[in-house]
Amino acid sequence: MADTDALRIRFARALTGVRGSADGPDPAPYAAHLLARWQEPQRRYHTVAHLTAVLDRVDLLAEHAADPDVVRLAAWFHDAVYLPERSENEERSARLAERALPEAGVPEAKTAEVARLVRLTVSHDPAADDRDGQVLCDADLAVLASPPSAYAAYTAAVREEYHFVPSDAFREGRSAVLRQLLALPRLFHTPYGQREWEATARYNLRGELEMLSPGESPAP
Repeated sequence: MADTDALRIRFARALTGVRGSADGPDPAPYAAHLLARWQEPQRRYHTVAHLTAVLDRVDLLAEHAADPDVVRLAAWFHDAVYLPERSENEERSARLAERALPEAGVPEAKTAEVARLVRLTVSHDPAADDRDGQVLCDADLAVLASPPSAYAAYTAAVREEYHFVPSDAFREGRSAVLRQLLALPRLFHTPYGQREWEATARYNLRGELEMLSPGESPAP
């Protein structure tokens, strides 16, 4: 079975779980529309592979979520709109969820929760009692705890997405992002994320920042 076929099944299961029954519009057109977005040519990191990885990590962390299927739908929408040169991708992705999910039979309150979670990926800083936000943010940022070769591939793909940005400007902007992440009290919020990913992610971030900003000392 192709990866996209498996993803269509996963979308249908999550949508059915959030709706509470199989009644409602066929999930297939909605999954197809989202997959088409995730396969747009400008993407190098924010691809179907990233979507799959985030969904896998949501499954891994599902016991920590209040509503895992809502988190799964938020994962589907969190980078559904992605243009590297635009700064409002998360907001536009949330608005896409707000339009599509009621049409797909999702109740108003759960649609609003999906959109809230998508918007939360701007800061990746969920509240202490926001279990669903913690799971989505941890799943999205888990790439930062990748082994060295996978982390290098991730950073290379991010650079490719921003190929239109001159090298000096990219180094400055990327360094600012890394410093912002390192300044967070914690990168991960679920017990699993804190135990398994926090230290490695900070090590990777500090190493990348050192490479981008030689001679500077990154935050601890």
